[in-house]
Amino acid sequence: MVKREAFQSSVDGKQTDLYVLKNKNGVEVAVTNYGAFIVSVLTPDRAGNYADVVLGHDTLEEYLHAPEPYLGSVVGRYGNRIAGGKFTLEGKAYTLAVNNGPNSLHGGLKGFNAKVWEVLSHTPQSMKMRYLSADGEEGFPGNLETILTYSLNDENGLEISYEATTDKTTLVNLTQHSFFNLSGQGNPTSQVTDHLLTIHADFYTPMDKVSIPTGEIAKVAGTPMDFRTPRAIGERIDDSFEQLIFGKGYDHCYVLKKREPGELSYAARVEDPKSGRLLEVYTTEPGVQLYTGNWLGGFRGKNGATYPERSAFCLETQHFPDSPNKPHFPPVVLRPGERYRQTCIYKFGVIK
Repeated sequence: MVKREAFQSSVDGKQTDLYVLKNKNGVEVAVTNYGAFIVSVLTPDRAGNYADVVLGHDTLEEYLHAPEPYLGSVVGRYGNRIAGGKFTLEGKAYTLAVNNGPNSLHGGLKGFNAKVWEVLSHTPQSMKMRYLSADGEEGFPGNLETILTYSLNDENGLEISYEATTDKTTLVNLTQHSFFNLSGQGNPTSQVTDHLLTIHADFYTPMDKVSIPTGEIAKVAGTPMDFRTPRAIGERIDDSFEQLIFGKGYDHCYVLKKREPGELSYAARVEDPKSGRLLEVYTTEPGVQLYTGNWLGGFRGKNGATYPERSAFCLETQHFPDSPNKPHFPPVVLRPGERYRQTCIYKFGVIK
């Protein structure tokens, strides 16, 4: 178990700490207010044995210098990629830092993952944090105030809710970037290719060779992108399919089936046959990005565990990549007087 004192420090003159949420079933979630990282999630298998099912680090210092900077963080202002780091808003052109090939990724050089959040409240099962992103930060317009709440309920659901307001028209696309392995960690941590994945989506957004959506909304049917029924993540991950070659595996946004925009509904389900652990994902967002840890390089994480490629999966609930440059995608514009709201629930359980 990670130690609180290893996170009690300061970054940019602001205090950091570790906060533990625990429900009546013994499920525990540890969060630091640096980057709003989910540091650990302890949940039982079918035999009642607890394991930590998210990748992470033991100390704040390791997070500050991590080879994977989003290993459980909140991502913003814009999760995922913006082509060329450029967009136009209300007739004005904006240029962002390019930090992922030719593109801007996850908010730029120092996004929400690298900021100290102000803790507004903390109870045994919830915590609320605030971050004020200044006008012009990382090239984005407007002073954006974001309120983030993590709540762990007694049904083993970790609810993540976001609210944001701005004083100038801006872009917002927030997400949570936990790397899950339902088998738990080891040295090396096992691959998640045997995990069974279901995604509630008939369509996805194909991308080009630099991971920017082409603009097409393509059917998953008849392709290795099809997870409408449970399939092992690794069943077709190495198929000679252009999209998988571009991503070195899965790194794609799925278009979730919704009765109406913004409804909180089922998005995905993952089962680990070995441990019997189960994860269900619910979201108000129109999309979920599936990433299969294709670029994890075997670095060391918590308690000596190592993280080889494909030793985790991410299900990042969000709007589609490059939406500012794709007018037919659901909009990501927030204006003064409006309120951005998003909810994601990661619900842990055991296969019945």
